[in-house]
Amino acid sequence: MTKKHFLLDFSLLKTNKSFRAIFIARLMSVLGIGMLNVAVPIQIYQLTGSSLQVGYAVALDGIGMFVGLMLGGVLADRYDRRKLILFSRGICGVGFIFLALNSYLSAPSVWAVYAISLWDGFFSALGMTALLASIPHLVGRENLPTAGALSMLVVRIGSVISPALAGLVIVAWGVTWNYSLAAAGTLCTLLSLVFLPSMKPEKETEEQHPVRFLLGGFQFVLRHKVIRSVVLLGTLEAMTKSIRILFPALALAAFGGGAFEVGLMYSAVPVGAIIAALTSGWVRNVKRPGLVMLAMAFGSFISVAVLGVSSYFVPMLVMLAVFGYFGSIGGLLQYTIVQGHTPDHMLGRIGSFWTAQDVVGDSVGSLGVGVLAKVLTPINSVLALGLGCAGLTALMSIGFRSLRNASLIDENMTTEAAESSPSNVAATGSTT
Repeated sequence: MTKKHFLLDFSLLKTNKSFRAIFIARLMSVLGIGMLNVAVPIQIYQLTGSSLQVGYAVALDGIGMFVGLMLGGVLADRYDRRKLILFSRGICGVGFIFLALNSYLSAPSVWAVYAISLWDGFFSALGMTALLASIPHLVGRENLPTAGALSMLVVRIGSVISPALAGLVIVAWGVTWNYSLAAAGTLCTLLSLVFLPSMKPEKETEEQHPVRFLLGGFQFVLRHKVIRSVVLLGTLEAMTKSIRILFPALALAAFGGGAFEVGLMYSAVPVGAIIAALTSGWVRNVKRPGLVMLAMAFGSFISVAVLGVSSYFVPMLVMLAVFGYFGSIGGLLQYTIVQGHTPDHMLGRIGSFWTAQDVVGDSVGSLGVGVLAKVLTPINSVLALGLGCAGLTALMSIGFRSLRNASLIDENMTTEAAESSPSNVAATGSTT
């Protein structure tokens, strides 16, 4: 395998102006949301002195996001996805402006922060589902692995930069400037997104009530053996991400460390993920992607188990980076297979289920790991979680034959996408 095929291909950013616009907008969005994720807890804690009330704001954001994902999936499969992206980004920017105005008051309202957290969680999820559904249309299904890797890279880099940037802005100028910069960046993304082509989804043969329309997406997942298997595996992987709640206890119990060691542990996972994104060029040429995905999941779970027997801090950091690498490559394969096997008229709903599965899996995993840590020591909890998930993955490898033999992209979907792609439409003089 040549170096060119091993490393991430950035040419899609050069040749596809629509994807380039989304890439830039995604970076600005990740930076803005990352800054808010720091500013909102800090402001609420300053106003109330209560960690519980900080938790309320985070929970409201999560509730808004979950509802937004469900509704967004339905809307993205019924209406022009370009209009949904523009609308949701604009409304999110307005929400950030309200946060800035509220923080500028002599007595900022905590209830306003709660309400806007719910508001922004809802509308950001609404836009996210429309954006995910638009990617196959804009880049072609054959380019999904590259588009997914570039998106993964921008999210990881943004998640590393935004907390530090937010901290600097808050220390220098306060939360008002933090909210203002997030609002300005979000609204500026509209300048590039407004030139996206119209992306109306394919119509289903029968008009359905929105609830039945949503249930139709669930039924598709349950019937489709490959996607059903990927979702189950993805949920299991999402649950293991919750080991981060044990980082403070692990740093203290195993190494006698403090905040510095905990910070390094949190940084190690995204470092591995960034390396995965930059070296993911080989993914698009994988012959047995389902089998490789199962192997990546098994490797990530074993790396979690190794954390439970590690006696030294540096090897633990290395294993966390390995966990981040395996998890990200597996996630990229999952994303590509799900998008590559979903018909256009269901991309919104299946994308919303996919994102919601990650959110719910992480929440359930956090609860489960917390309970496990009450029964066992933190180190033994990590060991048990890693070995348990590795065992389940081994069983999946035996039982999920359809996943082992799955292709990266469904050939029927590739043919349909080629017939309706922007370049083909332009060549035939049609409109989208």
